[in-house]
Amino acid sequence: MEPLKKLNVFSFKGVQMRTFHLSWMAFFMCFFGWFGLAPLMKVIKDDLGLDKEQIGNIIIASVAATVIARVLIGRICDTWGPRKTYTALLTICAIPVMAVGLSYNYETFLLFRLAIGVIGASFVITQYHTSVMFDKKIVGTANAVTGGWGNLGGGVTNMVMPLVFAGFIGLGYLPSAAWRLAMIVPGVLLLIIAALYWFHTKDTPAGNFDELPDRVVNKKESSLGEAAKDYRTWILFLAYGACFGIEVTFDNVAALYFAEKYGTSLTMAGILAGSFGFMNLFARAMGGYVADKVGNRFGMSGKGLLLAGLLVLEGLGIVYFGLTDNLTLAIIAMITFAMFLKMANGTTYAMVPFINRKALGSVSGIVGAGGNVGAVMAGFLFKSPSITYSQAFMYIGIAVAVVGGVVALTRFSLRNVPVSEGELVAA
Repeated sequence: MEPLKKLNVFSFKGVQMRTFHLSWMAFFMCFFGWFGLAPLMKVIKDDLGLDKEQIGNIIIASVAATVIARVLIGRICDTWGPRKTYTALLTICAIPVMAVGLSYNYETFLLFRLAIGVIGASFVITQYHTSVMFDKKIVGTANAVTGGWGNLGGGVTNMVMPLVFAGFIGLGYLPSAAWRLAMIVPGVLLLIIAALYWFHTKDTPAGNFDELPDRVVNKKESSLGEAAKDYRTWILFLAYGACFGIEVTFDNVAALYFAEKYGTSLTMAGILAGSFGFMNLFARAMGGYVADKVGNRFGMSGKGLLLAGLLVLEGLGIVYFGLTDNLTLAIIAMITFAMFLKMANGTTYAMVPFINRKALGSVSGIVGAGGNVGAVMAGFLFKSPSITYSQAFMYIGIAVAVVGGVVALTRFSLRNVPVSEGELVAA
């Protein structure tokens, strides 16, 4: 079997489309584990007596472990295969997700939040798996759709977890117990999706890695070393930090920001924060689709300029979001910059498969880690006692626009053809 040359999102026929749907579903569920605590932070803050600096540390912890995990996961995918890697990650990470309710103070909660952050590496496997399953002409669109629909989990989580919390309150539990019990729900969902992934996907259209006797691993140089030598990998690392890094930061602080600055209820704050995530339903896919069209006509240089423009517009939108004190204008600004941000996400990973076909997992891992490095750096701004959340958004917006300028000056010459299943298994 070969990579698909057409993407029919309504089809479940064939291993390629089963993998397509299960990969975005798995990533979607991972967001419930990864950010399920975010919309409940106001309750957790009161329960554990957290201050602004401690919340900042928690935000950083939630994405810090993902940096290392994404790089390692990319290398593991190149050698072990995405099916085994995803199943193991989902199963292992379900443990701290369900156990975070055992936290009794700031320190224990911080450690659990750090452990849960490893699940963010799931994105790399999702992008790796769809890159293998689809033809070069639509790989950007396929990657963007799976990434976008998976990221949609970040928005749904902000809306659903307050309702799960309210459900336990309705059963008679106190808030201090309800948020702990609520986190058992995403943990169970992760175990279910792990079983589905193991039984219904394959590493490649031709079969699993251990079923392909002709596949050999390059022992002269690791795929990670190959990926790290290419400067374009690191430019995309920066770019992804400026788009996805800001997305996960916003997922972490949005509900708290709306509740504290504008005095909205916990449920309303979750809905507003969730609307940001819901843009992933189409915006990231649009970025990948447009990038494929631009790439087919103008090559990698055209994709690079597209990405640069999206980042500059994203940065300007974030600056305005931080400046305004009007809730309505803040919502409009959020929706606007969310559109550019998520299109930039899709465009970035429409470029990743074209960097180095024999180190796809490692390129994907390094670039994905860039997203979390960006989130960590942004987290320090929200941690600072001398910087308000509004000021933090303004500084972030300026930094994003600067990264857009760097991308615009980068020469993305097409030195490697896109990955195909046959090339991957021989890598």
